[in-house]
Amino acid sequence: MAKFERHIFICVNERPGTDARGSCSAKAGAEVAAAFKRKLYEAGYKRIVRPNKAGCLDQCARGVVVVVYPESVWYGGVTVDDVDEIIESHIRCGNPVQRLVIPDEQLTGLVPPGS
Repeated sequence: MAKFERHIFICVNERPGTDARGSCSAKAGAEVAAAFKRKLYEAGYKRIVRPNKAGCLDQCARGVVVVVYPESVWYGGVTVDDVDEIIESHIRCGNPVQRLVIPDEQLTGLVPPGS
């Protein structure tokens, strides 16, 4: 089997409803993951781009969070309605959807270089 060209990680992590950070599960993470799987297959990307459900990606307040590798592009607030645009713009044409990108300096859990 050939290597995948890209991996898309979609957070489906679940936290208690009382957690102030929220959770991607409560924001329809499973539905977003299912849409990526279905739409990538329909667009001919089976065995080329792999959508994966992910546990916590440490960006809970920004859910649903999606990360595309190898580019390491982080998206926040992704809905099922955004999936077609991400596939067309980023996966097909190589242009990240800027309105959904979480800037590197806003990602939580980053370790400063040299630490």
